[in-house]
Amino acid sequence: MEYYEEQRAGLGLRLKEEIDQHAKWITRNSDIPRIRKGGYRRVNIKVFPCYIVYIIHENILWILAIANSHKKPEYWIKRKDEVS
Repeated sequence: MEYYEEQRAGLGLRLKEEIDQHAKWITRNSDIPRIRKGGYRRVNIKVFPCYIVYIIHENILWILAIANSHKKPEYWIKRKDEVS
């Protein structure tokens, strides 16, 4: 968020709002996105080149990362093994 705020005032806040909105959608619709190879699910954030990665483990939703799809897009992959 800091990066986007430095690019333009208010843009970091816009990203936070988008993340919050998508996280709420995920809590209501967590089973809709397909399970990807590796056992995780992903929801793209429409306005930014980012996505939310999550898994459901023992009926608990775990958000593993909010990742930039252009910069090290799978840096978070090891986190999945720590949860499951």
